[in-house]
Amino acid sequence: MSRLFDLDWQLVADSSLMIIAIFVLFLLMSYFLFDPARKMLNGRKEKIRNELETAKQDMEEAGRLKQEYEAKLKEIDKEAEAILSDARRKALDNENHIVAEAKEEAARILERARVEAELEKQKVSDEVKREIITVASLMAGKVVSASIDTAIQNQLIDETLKEMGDKTWLS
Repeated sequence: MSRLFDLDWQLVADSSLMIIAIFVLFLLMSYFLFDPARKMLNGRKEKIRNELETAKQDMEEAGRLKQEYEAKLKEIDKEAEAILSDARRKALDNENHIVAEAKEEAARILERARVEAELEKQKVSDEVKREIITVASLMAGKVVSASIDTAIQNQLIDETLKEMGDKTWLS
């Protein structure tokens, strides 16, 4: 009989052995070749995943640090502004203190000048008194030497007193 595939027992046995050999070869290749390749690929996949997670964490950490540094910079700017404000305030206080001292010194100078002027005025007044006394004594000497009468003497004394003034004579 003519068969299409010509199946006999030898062909079935050879085919079965070949299928078993291919299966064993597949198992051996799987054990020695495919499993290490899978392990390597899984390891690489895991390594990439870990690196991505690490990169993500590093990015988050960098963002957090950036925010911290920006906050610190703002704080430093505030501190610098506070220091400058304090320095300005101290300078203004110092300026006010210097101006107050200058005003006090000017007042002392004016007072000293006023006192010196008063002393100079008193000195001139004293010189005038001495001059009047000298003139009066000369007049008295003339009166005594001329032996003038009492009426003339009283008149001369009154004139002298009027010239000197009441205030000068009483002080």
